[in-house]
Amino acid sequence: MTGRVIIKTEWGSSDGARGLDALRAAVAAIILGQPLPALSTAGGSVPAGWLLSEAAVSSGPGRGGYDDAEHAASSEDDEAERSRLIALVELARGGDKDAFGMLYDHYQGSVYRFLFYRTRSQQLAEDLTSETFFRALRSMSNFRWQGKDFGAWLMTIARNLCTDHFKAGKTRLEVTTEDMATHDDATEGPEPAVLASLTNEVLLQTLGELPDEQRDCLIMRFLQGMSIAETAEVLGRSDGAVKQLQLRGVRNLAKRLPEGVRG
Repeated sequence: MTGRVIIKTEWGSSDGARGLDALRAAVAAIILGQPLPALSTAGGSVPAGWLLSEAAVSSGPGRGGYDDAEHAASSEDDEAERSRLIALVELARGGDKDAFGMLYDHYQGSVYRFLFYRTRSQQLAEDLTSETFFRALRSMSNFRWQGKDFGAWLMTIARNLCTDHFKAGKTRLEVTTEDMATHDDATEGPEPAVLASLTNEVLLQTLGELPDEQRDCLIMRFLQGMSIAETAEVLGRSDGAVKQLQLRGVRNLAKRLPEGVRG
C-alpha cells in the first residue's frame, strides 16, 4: 500500500441512518419521560436497557508468534471473521503490506464515518482518514494487543487527529448537513410529532454542541455501533464511566434541543 490512500466514500449510509434513528428514539424517550425502546443502531439491534449495560468485547486466540498474541481481541460477531482480522493484524505487524491493505478495506468505512460525523465535512473527513491509516501503517510494528481491539486503536488515532486539528484552529466545525438527508419519513410510536421534529439536521447540529467526550461517546455508540468496551478503550475510561457518559450525553442532547422540538 503506497502513495495517498484512496478514500471510498460509500461508507454505509444505511448504517448511519439506523444510528440516527436510534439516537432520535432515545432522545424522544427522554423528552417524553418514557422507557427506552429496543433500538437498532449502526451495529445492529440493541435491547431495551442498553444505555445501562452491554457485554464486553469477545477475545480470541492470536496468530503469528508475538508474545501478546494471546491477548488479541476483536468485536466481530462472526468467529471466522474475528480470526481472519486477528491473523491479518499479526501479518501486518510483521510488515505485510497486503495484509494491511485488507485491514484498510475492512475498517476504512467506520473510521471515515466517525470523522465525518465529528467534522461534518467530507473533504476533511477524507484527509483525516488518510492520515489515520498512514499513522497506523507507520506504527504497526509497535502495535501490541494487550487486550486491545484493532478497530478501537484506529479510532483512537482518528479521534486524536481530529482533536489536534481543531485545537490548531485550522478550520471551524461545519454545521451543514449536505451529505445527510433530512429525516422526514412518517414515524411510528406514541409521539410521531416529536420524532418527526427531530430531523437529522437538528440532531447533528445539537450533537456538535455537546462536550467533546459526550459527543464522541454518542457518535461511537449510536452511529458507529461500537461496544461499551471499545468505546471505553478509545476514550480511556472504564466501562461504567462510558455507560454514565452516554446516558448524560443523551439527556444533555435532549436538553439542548431547540425549544420548539422539546415542546
